[in-house]
Order: sequence, then C-alpha cells, then structure tokens
Amino acid sequence: MAKKIPMRQCIGCGEMKSKKELIRIIKTPEGEIVLDKTGRQNGRGAYICNDVECFKKARKNKGLERSFKQSINAEIYDALEKEFTGT
Repeated sequence: MAKKIPMRQCIGCGEMKSKKELIRIIKTPEGEIVLDKTGRQNGRGAYICNDVECFKKARKNKGLERSFKQSINAEIYDALEKEFTGT
C-alpha cells in the first residue's frame, strides 16, 4: 500500500502541492508571525510556495489575514519578505 502524501494549499497561487514543496508561516501562541523553516513549530500554520511571486500574490490578496483571521501590518510582511528572499 502506497504511503499518503500530505497536501497543502498555497495561500498565494491557490495550488495544491505536497507539504514538502511549500514553506510554512506560523502564528505562534504568543501572537508572533514567523517563517517556520523546520515545519514543526507550534502554532497555526499557513503554507506558501517557495517563490517570491506567490508571496507577492499572498500579500496582495491578503492570504495571511484570511489564514490567521487577523490584520497583519506592513512591517511583518516586509520582515517575512526579507527572510523569504534571503536578503
């Protein structure tokens, strides 16, 4: 019997992809929003493709706001974008 591959939806482009192809962004129990590189940290998670264009789409269509059910200010988006692009 084949092992089931966990699928998640990208908050930017809306495509269903395997969990390993996506990057997880979490809202920690303290309310902080960070990039989860391990995919195992505690908190509410949202998934996004490893692509800057998907990140820009998610920012434009408020994908993180919908996932975390709260408004997210520009500083958090800027910090995530810096981590995302590695600059």
